[in-house]
Amino acid sequence: MSVVRRFFVMESGRKKNKVSKKITLTSLLIALTVVGATIKVPAIIGSVAFDSFPALLAAALLGGPAGAVVAGMGHLLSALMGGFPLGALHGLVAIEMALLAFIFSFFYSSGRSWVAAILFVLGNTFAAPLPFLFIMGEAFYLALLPSLFVGSLLNMAIALVAIPRLISILGPRLSEGKVNL
Repeated sequence: MSVVRRFFVMESGRKKNKVSKKITLTSLLIALTVVGATIKVPAIIGSVAFDSFPALLAAALLGGPAGAVVAGMGHLLSALMGGFPLGALHGLVAIEMALLAFIFSFFYSSGRSWVAAILFVLGNTFAAPLPFLFIMGEAFYLALLPSLFVGSLLNMAIALVAIPRLISILGPRLSEGKVNL
């Protein structure tokens, strides 16, 4: 079984149908990151935007791997729309975003939503840009922090409001990873 197929395979019968439903929902959330990427948070670089909340939705509703895919792709699409101001370093940021979404999913699915939220905001604000402290200097790192904090906080607020409502609309089966569209 290929790595991509293994990522999307879900439990129980009719795997093909469930796989395609999960791919479709993941793709829709990636597309939502493009919409969010058009709404920028004023920053010294153009890739701080409302592109994280779809990844947080995917992490909470579909699980960590799907959230990681949406987060990584979402950042790359947001950076593309901003003109890739950091060049190839956006690949590193995409990996960091994927890891943060995966961690968010772990804590959120274990019932500790506030821990998940705080870790995501702090991780996205202080830990994710840490490599830039060594690559681009202290001034660049410190200039990033306010916009990253505001962007992380707003993305998290939208996600924390939307996740329970989406679960109530789409049903509890979705939060268990059993996509039933």
